[in-house]
Amino acid sequence: MTEPVPEEVPSGRSTGTPPAGRSPVGQAGRRPAHEGILRRQSARESAARTYARALPIVPVRARGLTIEGADGRRYLDCLSGAGTLALGHNHPVVLEAIRKVLDSGAPLHVLDLATPVKDAFITELFRTLPPGLADRARVQFCGPAGTDAVEAALTLVRAATGRTGVLAFTGAYHGMTAGSLEASGGAFDVRVARLPYPQDYRCPFGVGGDRGAELAARWTESVLDDPKSGVRRPAGMILEPVQGEGGVIPAPDTWMRRMRQITADRSIPLIADEVQTGVGRTGAFWAVEHSGITPDVMVLSKAIGGSLPLAVVVYRDDLDVWEPGAHAGTFRGNQLAMAAGTATLAHVRENRLAERAATLGAHLLGRLRHLAEDFPCMGDVRGRGLMIGVELVDPEAEEGEYEEAPEREAPERGSEVAVGAGPGAPDAAPARGPHPAAPGLAVAVQRECLRRGLIVELGGRHASVVRLLPPLTITDEQAAAVLDRLADAIRAAARGHAHRAHQGDEDQPTRQPRQAPEPPGRVGRPR
Repeated sequence: MTEPVPEEVPSGRSTGTPPAGRSPVGQAGRRPAHEGILRRQSARESAARTYARALPIVPVRARGLTIEGADGRRYLDCLSGAGTLALGHNHPVVLEAIRKVLDSGAPLHVLDLATPVKDAFITELFRTLPPGLADRARVQFCGPAGTDAVEAALTLVRAATGRTGVLAFTGAYHGMTAGSLEASGGAFDVRVARLPYPQDYRCPFGVGGDRGAELAARWTESVLDDPKSGVRRPAGMILEPVQGEGGVIPAPDTWMRRMRQITADRSIPLIADEVQTGVGRTGAFWAVEHSGITPDVMVLSKAIGGSLPLAVVVYRDDLDVWEPGAHAGTFRGNQLAMAAGTATLAHVRENRLAERAATLGAHLLGRLRHLAEDFPCMGDVRGRGLMIGVELVDPEAEEGEYEEAPEREAPERGSEVAVGAGPGAPDAAPARGPHPAAPGLAVAVQRECLRRGLIVELGGRHASVVRLLPPLTITDEQAAAVLDRLADAIRAAARGHAHRAHQGDEDQPTRQPRQAPEPPGRVGRPR
């Protein structure tokens, strides 16, 4: 089911936050209640909070793509709980499934005991799996977060192989617990060998396209086969079919097939992290289906719980060597999440929402590529399905010159490919060279989006990628509204950015290049 664009407020009023320095005032000059809530949050919650800093709103109602704040303003939500809300907020089939469990008197907490609700969830989940895995799958319910499922997957392959090391990739993000952080891109001093992840716009080999992907694959083979590489035969390889937090970078299908062949030839279990890419997000039910590969292990969370906390590991039965209790979690028997997840999986499958995501995603990418022709600051547009990223750059800066992200009250940090090249144009090199990332401009675009009633996320190596993760139920009309607001926000942010840069040049005529800033940490990213 889809929902219409929310009714716009009368002309002259913004659906987003008021301009900086201005705030609506209630009766008798008193501040509205939502401002008190935000102040108390700032005073009482941890300094580790993240999204709340960049998105100073107090949601009170939500449906589909739309969130309504306590101040009465409405927003189009293209964050979707960091990709959790495949059907958007409060979808009727999800609410019905939750109410059915609540009204039945069924237990809500059962550890890992068998229940009709769990049985229905596993049946529906296995129905959606890639055929080569579904026929011989086992499932482990984990603590209700993707990072715990990653931990479980790493524990599993280490137990099954008797080895300890792991192969992971630059730019990866697998969660916030110790093992997950080790496999993520910003880790140091770990048991993980880091390999190059292919991309076009900022290819680590400077070539992009098929050639760049082939070089990345050869590097992987060399590391594994060279007895002097310093890397022992690992317990497993973990990868994301599309790197989300790394900047919305789809892995080329040919490279995915090479990784499958390389690992299979060397008896190395391949772990696909589908925490954010799964359940139709990329235009296939599971992102590995684009390349036709069957991984040995799949890590699943976010959308599989239908908006509620749930995480599982699905793997080949011959890897099932665990002793009882080898991985456990008190809340792995979340009955409400299983019911909501069953309803979500079935709705996406029965209504072919993955195919819809592929079609609409291709349209959005086309529109954004066209928009990029008018905005040089839009260095790259890329993605797959409804997992889309726009990398913002400084087109006037010299190669190797990076701006620093500004200090701000809210230092927040979310069909294929890019402007000019990518998996859909494998033999092409990027249409224009990569300009330095512009994280400050990305922050400004996010802020301007919020002013216009659009919620977006930032991600990427330098937090310079504006990410769109709308629900799969977004309508054509809503998609057009999202594009209009995003284009207006980029226009406003680019104008302000250029004005500040011009003022800076007047104050400092001999502008000196700076070193690229350290990539931002992954602090606060939910898994």
